[in-house]
Amino acid sequence: MYGIKNCDTIKKARKWLTANEIEYTFHDYRIDGIDPEWLEEVEAIVGWETLLNKRGTTFRQLTDEQKESLNRETALALMHEAPAMIKRPLLIHQDHHIVGFKDAQYLEIFK
Repeated sequence: MYGIKNCDTIKKARKWLTANEIEYTFHDYRIDGIDPEWLEEVEAIVGWETLLNKRGTTFRQLTDEQKESLNRETALALMHEAPAMIKRPLLIHQDHHIVGFKDAQYLEIFK
């Protein structure tokens, strides 16, 4: 699982995993950093529009010009520079890459 430890959605997802006795490792972008090549690999699977957190404070602080000129390259650069702009959590389990947390979705992949 990837994210930022003080994120409320991360807390819910981690609590769900623990309650369901599912072992996992947690990678905190702010503490552990983020590899640009890894970010590109994940983006190739889920798409930059899915990966970009448009609801967060960091995104809302962008200028209108920055928001209007978003494309794959600019979004990846912004997410690398400010990992809070990556939607959380990102859960990778076997061949699944789940962005966000929905308990029904987690139930489905951990059957």
